[in-house]
Amino acid sequence: MARLTLSPDGRRSVIATAHRIADAARRETLAHFRSPTLTVESKLASGFDPVTAADRAAEAAMRAILAQERPDDAIFGEEMGRSAGTSGLTWVLDPIDGTRAYMSGTPTWGVLIALSDGDGPFLGVIDQPFIGERFVGGLGLAEVRGPQGRQQLATRPPRPLSDAVLFTTFPEVGTPEEGAAFRRVSAHARLTRYGMDCYAYALLAAGQIDLVIEAGLSAYDIQAPIAVIEAAGGIVTDWQGGPAHAGGRAIAAANPAVHAEALALLAG
Repeated sequence: MARLTLSPDGRRSVIATAHRIADAARRETLAHFRSPTLTVESKLASGFDPVTAADRAAEAAMRAILAQERPDDAIFGEEMGRSAGTSGLTWVLDPIDGTRAYMSGTPTWGVLIALSDGDGPFLGVIDQPFIGERFVGGLGLAEVRGPQGRQQLATRPPRPLSDAVLFTTFPEVGTPEEGAAFRRVSAHARLTRYGMDCYAYALLAAGQIDLVIEAGLSAYDIQAPIAVIEAAGGIVTDWQGGPAHAGGRAIAAANPAVHAEALALLAG
């Protein structure tokens, strides 16, 4: 069942399911956050790619709800891989985006949930459990619920790159070539900030910043932000201006004007 064949009741149903699995992940992640007994492992024999019991517990809780409520849908999760489905829809899950932030006690990590079809994501959730903010975009929604109540999401209007705020997670961005391309954009931006993980994309959707540029992403890192940002009026592509939902290099922008200016600099 592709997005275009979802009935109004079907749309309400998948939105409700998205909230329920976000609630489940919120409970599991908060149970371990800032705990002195939290243990961190690395997925890599050489290097550091952290995972915690909270990552695994949150994804397991989300999958349990989907197995009950959406058994015909496929699932692609960071910790437990792919489960086949027959509906044509796939739930793309990142139980903790920003595990380095999570293990450090920094409230900039988040739970990412996307629902996609063959054309990419059309519903996304970025949930920050500790702050209590949930950003939802797609199927007619573009809103954040949190300590300040429920508000509509809208990206920033056009402004020159020289007035723009730019975010990325890691200062090195990716390969040396990718880092050099990022620095070309950063040199023209008003302000560059680092280390916000998925929360940077939420800030873009909320109209607080103008650009997020990253490389080396997986599909589960970017699909939920794509849906939320596009619903808020922004644009997300790869560094060539094409689709970004498979991962790799991504540029998220508040509007087409700042996107075009930054894209030209990325290209050299």
